[in-house]
Amino acid sequence: MAPSIQDIRNNRQWKALTGMSQTEFEQFLPTFTEAYKELRQEAYNAEGATRQRRPGGGPKGKLPEMSQKLLFILYYWKVYPCYDVLGFQFDMDGSKACTNVHTLWPVLKRALSKRDVLPKREFASVEELRAACTNIAELFLDATERPHARPQDDDEQREKFSGKKKRHTVKNTVITTVCQWILFLGLTVAGSVHDYTRFKEEFPPPEEDGKEALAAWFEDVVLWCDLGYQGIQHRYAAKEIKKPHKKPRKSKANPNPSLSPAQKAENRAISRIRVIVEQAIGGLKRVNILVQRFRNHTNDFVDEVGIIGAGLWNWKLKCKGISY
Repeated sequence: MAPSIQDIRNNRQWKALTGMSQTEFEQFLPTFTEAYKELRQEAYNAEGATRQRRPGGGPKGKLPEMSQKLLFILYYWKVYPCYDVLGFQFDMDGSKACTNVHTLWPVLKRALSKRDVLPKREFASVEELRAACTNIAELFLDATERPHARPQDDDEQREKFSGKKKRHTVKNTVITTVCQWILFLGLTVAGSVHDYTRFKEEFPPPEEDGKEALAAWFEDVVLWCDLGYQGIQHRYAAKEIKKPHKKPRKSKANPNPSLSPAQKAENRAISRIRVIVEQAIGGLKRVNILVQRFRNHTNDFVDEVGIIGAGLWNWKLKCKGISY
């Protein structure tokens, strides 16, 4: 028999199995139920006259209750077992576990969207970004990498190989607010793409007379970033760009390069504040599907797990009364 929420003993187990406390789960369940009914009805309408049963007809399966469905998909995101193990734990065949995962993750995504906790994926204009950043004075920028199974295709495996991590990875640009809310999660790209290169693709600087001019994307905020975005101050306007000092290169004129004590102190001060984005990325990776080597092969699924992971983190913050 498939496990149910009655089998979970305490809040510690709730968080270990689903990533949510019991209260967060119960608050989210009605929205998940509503999203499930909407998607079932849309599928029914799309099938038209070829459908013989109304939505809900036929065998009930191993997950008859909505609470079991939500527990199932959250457990998969949090623990990330293989389908055979997942099927064994929920008393079903591995192939049926796979079917249920791909049936329920769109429901989870829609429910998170209904709760208005999914981050933006792209901004069409500077004005759209400014509208999303109303009353926001500071933004924190970074990129996050996560391991990926080695692709069999030679070109794809070279593209996904990260020289920094020395393994195959994919990455996303992350922009957060001071309260660790993930405001923007860039589209998933191969791990070999440089952080700053991807950032310029997502927030392209304008060109004047064939030359790049200062971009106005962040001119109303203070932007915090790390040394992976070297040169950003020459391409983007901002109230202030907070970035650590880079250690000088070794040369004949400077055989023992080092930062001054004042620069080291400033770097430490910046790190103590910029750690906010690292903590938000840690919140994003509370689900093991974003920590373990990603092994699914369905198209676009590697990107979908990232956006859902960010939505789950923002939902946790929202339950605490925190918003961007």
